[in-house]
Amino acid sequence: MSVLVGLIVVLGMLVIVPLGLGLVGDPALDRIRHLWPLFALPGAVSLWLPRGGVATALALCYALGTLLLAAHAPRRLARTRSARPSETALLTALIAPAVAALALVAERSGHELFGFGLGILALTVPHFHYAGFAAALVAGLVCRAEDGPGSRFAALSVPLGTLLVLIGYFTGDWTELAGAVVLTAGMWTVALLTWRTAGANGPDRVTRALLTVSAGVLAVTMVLALSWALGEATGLPHPTLTWMAATHGLGNALGFALCALLARRGLQDHHHPEGRTA
Repeated sequence: MSVLVGLIVVLGMLVIVPLGLGLVGDPALDRIRHLWPLFALPGAVSLWLPRGGVATALALCYALGTLLLAAHAPRRLARTRSARPSETALLTALIAPAVAALALVAERSGHELFGFGLGILALTVPHFHYAGFAAALVAGLVCRAEDGPGSRFAALSVPLGTLLVLIGYFTGDWTELAGAVVLTAGMWTVALLTWRTAGANGPDRVTRALLTVSAGVLAVTMVLALSWALGEATGLPHPTLTWMAATHGLGNALGFALCALLARRGLQDHHHPEGRTA
């Protein structure tokens, strides 16, 4: 795993996931969120060790935390009994880190899971922290805050696109391309709605700046995702995986996910200054 990819994953483990969980507003998630460092820190350390038993054991610690988080999804579904698009996106976000952790355990152990090479497994880890967790969570939060045809489309298309990309790992590049198209459509809709929120009178200056950056970066990074998926499916020239990590991956991590979640936290603090989960 390259240094850059490792740093992106560390940000996802230690910052993006707990920050995102705090925005869900579900008291049942509080215990998992407070215990999260106990799982995420060993997972982060595993990234910097040579592949082998110690790295695998530490990755398994992280996998345990993600499984506890994923197990919350069916309990939340049974409790809310909701099929709203926002809930679909939020449930997807709760499950996605477990997919990332499965890839991490396999990669750290040197095992080519389902026939996928170690390089692909290494990139699957950040993909499901950001496209899986962060993107789905932000789409769900956008839909919950501003229910309408556009936000409902985003909240459904982001999970669907992520699922199609995952299926494409097994069925071929054209399915992965279809997933990239659906995911991009959803994320561009999120960007448009975010841009509109940034232009409203409610957010403070910092929150508006964060919203604007996250929308602008998302518009660019998803073009890169489309170009890569199209090139893989058709053989047309497209960016290398190294270039994608340095542009699409880093942009989504810092420019989209971190800025979007900080902005959503700012919006929640503005509307409910005493109601946010600590």
